[in-house]
Amino acid sequence: MHHPPEFHDRMLSLALARVSEAAAMASAHLIGHGDEKAADQAAVNAMRDQLNMLEIRGVVVIGEGERDEAPMLYIGEEVGEGVGPEVDIALDPLEGTTLTALDMPNALCVVAMGPRGSLLHAPDVYMDKLAIGPGYPQDVVTLKMEPAERVRALARAKGCENRDINVCILERERHKDLIAEVRSTGAAIRMITDGDVAGVMHCAEPHLTGIDMYMGAGGAPEGVLAASALKCMGGQMYGRLLFRNDDEIARARKAGIEDLDKIYNRDEMVTRDVVFAATGVTDGSILPGVKRRPHMFTTETLLMRSKTGSVRRITYSNPV
Repeated sequence: MHHPPEFHDRMLSLALARVSEAAAMASAHLIGHGDEKAADQAAVNAMRDQLNMLEIRGVVVIGEGERDEAPMLYIGEEVGEGVGPEVDIALDPLEGTTLTALDMPNALCVVAMGPRGSLLHAPDVYMDKLAIGPGYPQDVVTLKMEPAERVRALARAKGCENRDINVCILERERHKDLIAEVRSTGAAIRMITDGDVAGVMHCAEPHLTGIDMYMGAGGAPEGVLAASALKCMGGQMYGRLLFRNDDEIARARKAGIEDLDKIYNRDEMVTRDVVFAATGVTDGSILPGVKRRPHMFTTETLLMRSKTGSVRRITYSNPV
């Protein structure tokens, strides 16, 4: 019997950097032009072209949406040359389409890859998320705790006051009570308008970003991407799917999810070793954005492997 080749992340990791770089460079032309759809489409096209050059048998498990709503990089689409290892791919070709269109910080192109069956097939519903960086005891904060208790528990573990804890939260009407409760502890909040993969990643590098904890509801697919990043960077994450109606429950069942109330930890969302690449589109606290000079594009990519915990920052200059 002929087995497909093993997933060797080492060689593929550098190839993955090309995937996010290409998407960032393609969407760079549209930074600040007010057209979210065009920026997203440019990133999608570039990312798909690059993925199809890789010697993989890839399946998109976190993508642009269901087949009927996304013509490209839809969930279930096969990418790659059709030879080589069987891999799961999670991607957000442009995380922060609005951020890009309005030239606001922290827009990223993000892609993760792992062996087939390693990534949670998260349906396109909301997920209640909680994340902290590395260096804390397991379960020091959990989704079962009230938000205020999470702040107090993290402050105790960090050996600081509540007011020294900085929490990142998406600025949404649905988070009004959450924000009030976190503020009641004395903790500080950094609001973000979009881009919660970047929001969660902020927790992993508090020395750079000043963020200790991420909480709130955002897209479940982005939750799996964020968990992939934390699996490489270190840190803890929890997610619970949220359902607003029967249609969303049906989506989850279709994605193979049986226990609707399950709280997933990081290693249940990403069960095996992954490779993760993110390239900055607009300047952010984790990565600088694409720099456009006459006849030259420069990007910076964060490329990480969970197997070794290695983190590369790759600067790429390309004469245009």
